Amino acid sequence: MAFHRFKALEAVLTRVPVEVNLPSNKVSEFFGENVFGIDAMREYLSDEGFNSVMAAMEKGTQIDRKMADQVAASMKAWANAKGATHYTHWFQPLTGTTAEKHDAFFEPTEGGRAIERFGGGQLVQQEPDASSFPNGGIRNTFEARGYTAWDPTSPAFVIGKTLCIPTIFVSYTGEALDFKTPLLKALSAIDKAAVDVCQYFDKNVTKVNATLGWEQEYFLVDDALFNARPDLSMTGRALFGHIPAKGQQLDDHYFGSIPDRATWFMRDFEIESLKLGIPIKTRHNEVAPNQFECAPVFEECNLAVDHNQLLMDVMEKVARRHNFRVLLHEKPYAGVNGSGKHNNWSLGTNTGKNLLSPGKTPKTNLQFLTFFINTVKAVHDNADLLRACIATANNDHRLGANEAPPAIMSVFLGTQLSNVLDELESKVKSGKMSPDEKTALKLGVGKIPDILLDNTDRNRTSPFAFTGNKFEFRAVGSSQNCAGPMTVLNAIMADQLVKFKKDVDALIANNVDKDEAIFQVLRQCIVDSKKIRFEGNGYGEDWVKEAAKRGLSNIKTTPLALEAFVSKKTMDLFERNGIMSEREQHARYDIYLETYTKKIQIESRVMADLALNHIIPTAIKYQSLLIENVRGLKEIMSAADFKKSSQIQMEMIVEISEHINTIKTKVDEMTEARKKANAILEVKKQALDYCDKVKSYFDVIRYHVDKLEILVDDESWPLPKYRELLFTK
Repeated sequence: MAFHRFKALEAVLTRVPVEVNLPSNKVSEFFGENVFGIDAMREYLSDEGFNSVMAAMEKGTQIDRKMADQVAASMKAWANAKGATHYTHWFQPLTGTTAEKHDAFFEPTEGGRAIERFGGGQLVQQEPDASSFPNGGIRNTFEARGYTAWDPTSPAFVIGKTLCIPTIFVSYTGEALDFKTPLLKALSAIDKAAVDVCQYFDKNVTKVNATLGWEQEYFLVDDALFNARPDLSMTGRALFGHIPAKGQQLDDHYFGSIPDRATWFMRDFEIESLKLGIPIKTRHNEVAPNQFECAPVFEECNLAVDHNQLLMDVMEKVARRHNFRVLLHEKPYAGVNGSGKHNNWSLGTNTGKNLLSPGKTPKTNLQFLTFFINTVKAVHDNADLLRACIATANNDHRLGANEAPPAIMSVFLGTQLSNVLDELESKVKSGKMSPDEKTALKLGVGKIPDILLDNTDRNRTSPFAFTGNKFEFRAVGSSQNCAGPMTVLNAIMADQLVKFKKDVDALIANNVDKDEAIFQVLRQCIVDSKKIRFEGNGYGEDWVKEAAKRGLSNIKTTPLALEAFVSKKTMDLFERNGIMSEREQHARYDIYLETYTKKIQIESRVMADLALNHIIPTAIKYQSLLIENVRGLKEIMSAADFKKSSQIQMEMIVEISEHINTIKTKVDEMTEARKKANAILEVKKQALDYCDKVKSYFDVIRYHVDKLEILVDDESWPLPKYRELLFTK
């Protein structure tokens, strides 16, 4: 392994940037060229076919089989013109990655000939083998059938020689086996609920889309160093590694000059992304060394989710062309910044209005306050569910680690808007307001845009922060599929808006003026959700104590956090909004627990392998050199001189022995704990055992291995060190 380390470093030193040329200096000339988007559909489809697909995209109307045949033929013709020879239904199973099975367009005919064929039936539905995908007990292993069904709201695209058709993935009995199906249902629910509330303010609103702008953080590491670290290649994170003298403490990497190799990699994957219609716009160095971020322009939520999944795949493929590996793990290196995927969420109407952006009149600002306050109330009422939707083994390492929001869910609004809510709470009474009170209140509401002009402060320690015209869900992990958090966020918001409208309508039915009814219900929402609002430092210990006083949850581990998915409250919420059945929710709970267990299990096995087969043998060899040195000194020195001269070596020999003994003892204990956990059949108990009784050994084993790293001769150490992983360009 020592050979591999230095050969890897030698390889890195010979790297040169792989330069990439833009297809054109104007992105507009090639943006979306590999997407069967509106322009391509206009060219290849008849007017009837085009209108049918657009109606399906915008209104959710069904496409009949005859029209599907026409769309399929046109899609094939377009894909063939792009050089495509195969097609695939591209879907998002509960593995967290994407899946695809490629089929050729051709079909054999009589006389040993073949014909290029792709019909509506092949476009609309396929039947992939579902036996090896996570299902949480929905189907038996021997029942392999599953179905993928075309999602016309997300356009098809070509990658390489394959036409990719975004689809949902369901079981033979119709339950969702993917991330997209519940997301589409949640988006439908928020659309209906938000339109109903918008009718109080603007009768022209007939459609509301949830929008998402994600920010993808990631690390780059040279592939030679990556391959010399079995822990990085097997788990995505460095299980061992002493923190270097220089980390991120000087803040000199953040927004700094991007290294040439990284720049050319970014340029390459951005070109590929832009061709696929991903509106990637921003790139910069992040806080930690060799950490970076990219971000697109916001899009409709379903499309944004698809684009993020696609981008992660594109990044990993392009990285190999540049002799890099992309690390999407939430905490690949201890002691430096972890990686998140901030989800910037808002709601937009068919009239062009952002519902989380104030307008120019008291009326439009009352609409803004309505959606703004209801969002805070939805988060307050479902804080544990929001915590659950970002709970993973990877994210547990990141949350609360001084560069990410804590596991406590809170909402940051900014001082100015908090004052607006406090004033609204104090002025609105349970009874009828006088005309003067109404006027004063509306005038105050009318000042919101002016207030927000100077509201430039942001709280980077908050897991859920208002940032001017959107909410930023900052607790989402970098490797996560955005669909999970977005399903939950849109579902709880839809549910809250339905409750809000019911309460307002009840007051109106009792002859309360509409605006006054809205104010009264909003006031109650403010009162009921006040404890979730926090403007201070979310990283500090004082907030942990304050949150406990307020009665806010602080669920630090994934197995405990996931319990919110199967609470009666969550079950009822998803069922009454038509998003997931009880059976589907239980299945996901089991899948997430199993995934957690398997990730900790893999990390434990890799840790034991590295400790026993690489670290301990290296330490023993170095210790033997010290012992030989001591023997040599004894042979040539007097007893008095020997005692004085060998003291340091003897101390090192003893210290190395202590570390070796502790590592071996703790690895053996961890292995036994893992064996006992593996024998547990109940999914929840097994996950808890892995969390409490297996993972608990990780830190102590790491501590002693990292101590050996700074004791053992650098030339002997088998693994690339943090200073090499983080600072080698």
